[in-house]
Amino acid sequence: MHGETVSPSAYRFRPHWEVLPAGTQLWRLHKSRFAAEEFKPFNPNADAGRFDGTPEDPYPCLYAATDAETALAETLLRSVDYDLEIGMRLILWAQVRGRSLNVVRTRCELKLVSLCSGAALAAVCQDNRLLENEGAEHYGRTRLWAREIRAQAPEAMGMIWGSKRNPSQRALVLFGDRLADCAGGALDPLPYRSIPDLGSPDGIKEANQLLEPLRSAIREPLHR
Repeated sequence: MHGETVSPSAYRFRPHWEVLPAGTQLWRLHKSRFAAEEFKPFNPNADAGRFDGTPEDPYPCLYAATDAETALAETLLRSVDYDLEIGMRLILWAQVRGRSLNVVRTRCELKLVSLCSGAALAAVCQDNRLLENEGAEHYGRTRLWAREIRAQAPEAMGMIWGSKRNPSQRALVLFGDRLADCAGGALDPLPYRSIPDLGSPDGIKEANQLLEPLRSAIREPLHR
């Protein structure tokens, strides 16, 4: 990742922007204990994601994608190789147990920092490693970069980028503290399109239909 030995605050960013209009549908895969529209609160003791908050900037966040397949792929296909016998990527049932796939609709216009091109990444003094490096040893640094982007772009409601695991689509993170002015809440759940329990037989069947074009599938558990 660019600038690994330099503080992000040493740079001056010129962010590129993307505006999602009100009424945009977004998909998210999340732990079922959260409601479809509920932001994940900052938790210093939990395994944090790529652009989660930090103790110095402890914002709630919500990761989503522009379509259902990408929401599944971004979470479930991390470091999953193709099975040599069947030529597919197999996802353990434990990865989906207690999780839901939901779609929400934005209630207000969302102004996002774009990371969708080389020029957009360069505008925040970064390259594709900001989006592609994985693991705790990298996420500590990517979270610092997100914190500085927020500091230099106080109007940013989130960030959006090209999906690593489904490159034709996009993934994004929303900053809960920047959406307080959206009347009635920033997101409206659309439960009629959800998969409330990905670990159930019906949930696995529905999810596998979505994952099939990506040559991926959730394994049926041997014992429940």
